[in-house]
Amino acid sequence: MRQQFAVIGVGRFGGSVARTLVEMGNEVLVIDRDPERVQAFAALVTHAVEADSTDEKALKALGIRNFDVVVVSIGDDIQSSIMTTLILKEMDVKKIVVKARNDLHGKVLYKIGADKVIFPERDMGVRVAHSLISPNILDFIELSEDYSIVEISAGQKFSGKSLKELNFRARYGCNVIAIQSGERMNVSPSAHDVIHAGDVLMVLGHNRDLKKLEEEA
Repeated sequence: MRQQFAVIGVGRFGGSVARTLVEMGNEVLVIDRDPERVQAFAALVTHAVEADSTDEKALKALGIRNFDVVVVSIGDDIQSSIMTTLILKEMDVKKIVVKARNDLHGKVLYKIGADKVIFPERDMGVRVAHSLISPNILDFIELSEDYSIVEISAGQKFSGKSLKELNFRARYGCNVIAIQSGERMNVSPSAHDVIHAGDVLMVLGHNRDLKKLEEEA
């Protein structure tokens, strides 16, 4: 399903998130103080705006509270990161995802209302973008430009059905290479293995096909 995202701060990390969200077919607004960065993204995203995210009036004028998710990816300015998060929270933004520099910064962000805190050292921008699209996507691992592995938490849609019934290969063009049920890891599962709610499926496929799977997961 096509969603609306705003990415505040498009340095290396925020830029990666913004590009991937656009590639996955979503509407993306990028906001940055740097006019050169805004110009660089103008042709790549839905809208690119030069603005100060600590200016509440500017954010209101952009209709920021109407976006499904706002990603705050401000670089080294911790004060601006915290102020922006506070303003977004007061504006009742649906979901606020914020990049943190360290654990202490992360704790403060959670305390003031961030829904999810990202540590770039641990979370690549591409991986974060995929997890934002579907809450069932637990991880995203790029193998090459074209192929990746996703970890999907099986919901009711998959529960009680065998791999043969789900027919991932025919339906999505992907292969389930492993199933984790609690502590048990089933590598190279057979067509007759049954999926249960909460199982974690490791699925290998072309990025084009994985995108289709993510949208339905």
